[in-house]
Amino acid sequence: MSVFRVAVVVLLLCATTFAAVSKQPQGGEKSRVVDENLSKSPHEVDGVHNPAYDREALFGEESKQLDSASPEDRLTQLGILADKMDEDRDGYVAPEELRVWLKKVHQHLANTDARKTWAEYELSPTDTLSWEHYSRHMVGEDGEYEGEDEETRTSHLTRDKRRWDVADTNQDGILSIEESVAFFNPESDPKMHDVMVKETIEDMDKNHDGFVDLEEYIADFWRPSGNEQEPEWVKSEREEFQKRRDFNQDGKLDEAEVKAWILPSDYDYNEAEVQHLLSECDVDKDGRLSKSEILSKHELLVGSSATNYGEALTDHDEL
Repeated sequence: MSVFRVAVVVLLLCATTFAAVSKQPQGGEKSRVVDENLSKSPHEVDGVHNPAYDREALFGEESKQLDSASPEDRLTQLGILADKMDEDRDGYVAPEELRVWLKKVHQHLANTDARKTWAEYELSPTDTLSWEHYSRHMVGEDGEYEGEDEETRTSHLTRDKRRWDVADTNQDGILSIEESVAFFNPESDPKMHDVMVKETIEDMDKNHDGFVDLEEYIADFWRPSGNEQEPEWVKSEREEFQKRRDFNQDGKLDEAEVKAWILPSDYDYNEAEVQHLLSECDVDKDGRLSKSEILSKHELLVGSSATNYGEALTDHDEL
């Protein structure tokens, strides 16, 4: 995915100064808060920024090794990428240009995922996917629901059909490859968010009353083994539920409260990444990135873990 590789270059350069982190959330709890998928790697773990997030946000998931490229070639490709990000050709990558670039990379990632999925269904990009084709694939050999009993398969497909109907923008009963992006990656499209909320409640609502009470909330994060004492982070989650999640203080979360929890409107992942990149790469602190600042970071890019993401530097035409 050129757009990513191209872009992440800049981030990569700066990002390798951060320690790598694991995908396990702090304290071991499971997070249901939806990330906007600027990257498939977690944004941070244990409170530490994850450099892999930056690399994928700019390069994309297909970035690979740069071993075959000479230092001169790497610099050349970095320069090309910097020029692509600099839309007004003034010699600098301004914050707004970074925002536009990250959105472009994000969309390219979603589109690339859709093309891969289409290939799994043996479809060309101009083909459409019918519900019958999808459901046969899911319950058939090697399908995701193959080993499930009939009741569970039916339940899964019922949920999928609800999501399908919302993603099917023109309501013709089939999905184009563009519509499939919302179906397979619902977090990427606001019209899918209410469906995601319903799915979250169904996953957690064990007494089937249509709400998520405190014990259901905690059980989704933590299940004690034996006489295990409740860890501090679980106590903190109880407090979080009571003070910040349960707005009306009725002891349970309704759809609006679950939506505010898993899809917070007060945090912009794209903007956070822009500010992070500027803080790490903007050496002269003038609020923008010069081409020389980008190129001056090339050694960070090709060193250590950054060498795993070099293919972006040689495949930038798509962007």
